[in-house]
Amino acid sequence: MTTRRERSESVVVEGRVIADFGREFLVEFADRRQVVCSRKGKRQDATCGDFVEVRMTGAAQGSIERVGTRRNLLFRSDQWKEKMLAANVDQVVILVAPKPALSEAFLNLSLVACEAARLPVVIALNKADLPEYAEARARLGPYEKIGYTLISMSAKIDVSPLLPQLENKLTLLVGQSGVGKSKTVNALVLSDVARVGELTASRESGAHTTTFSRFYRLDRDTAIIDTPGFQSFGLFHLTEDQIGEAMREFRPFLGTCKFNDCAHLNEPGCQVIEGSRRGKISPERLSFYQVLIEQHRDLHEQHPEWSK
Repeated sequence: MTTRRERSESVVVEGRVIADFGREFLVEFADRRQVVCSRKGKRQDATCGDFVEVRMTGAAQGSIERVGTRRNLLFRSDQWKEKMLAANVDQVVILVAPKPALSEAFLNLSLVACEAARLPVVIALNKADLPEYAEARARLGPYEKIGYTLISMSAKIDVSPLLPQLENKLTLLVGQSGVGKSKTVNALVLSDVARVGELTASRESGAHTTTFSRFYRLDRDTAIIDTPGFQSFGLFHLTEDQIGEAMREFRPFLGTCKFNDCAHLNEPGCQVIEGSRRGKISPERLSFYQVLIEQHRDLHEQHPEWSK
């Protein structure tokens, strides 16, 4: 005789991961029912935005049996580990602010990661009400010049400048701690934040701190994924060629250098360096790239097994 538990465990349902707690996942089904799921074994290969197949193990519990094919995946990595941020998104909004001080290093690292994942980017300058705003806005001018969409807003006053950028898309929000990402999310989807907050309260260290990626719907066709605030965006999973290709203003010059293996550091006949001399590439962006490549090489010399 088949028991109720056995019948439950034979049911496989398709859903989407809407919250990633590290070892557990909140999965939403087509009927908007939400189930807390685990992933069998030591495989932590699911992330927010993934389409998954879930085998039900109880009324509100399940086990992720399979992760679907992704159209994209954004993650960061350092010398110790990789951290998946989200999958199957349409674009990324990188939130920056005048205070804490605008970090162009973080912005550039984020842009390289997004370009390498072939994800469109919007740069959102928050806290436009602060007196430091004008200086920060001027510093971001070169990013507009190379083709990035830049908007200004103040999350505590009005997030409407951001709304047209989000419409009919699934958008991943990233930003350093303190730039106002939580206020932005609260202004966009306060009711959903409260509802999911109830489900995740036991897994949070603070009521207003995002510690895991979460998916929120704005309407039927529009949603965002909020990620934890972090201070660094490691790119150790990328090759030197991938980093160079991810610098979008470098692309017209790539493949035209005197040497085929030019790394654009100090080689004679480097057309990327020449492009900077002619004002086509900002000295700051070239310097960022060169420092990143040097760091990348130093780390891979310490860990040659990573290059295999």
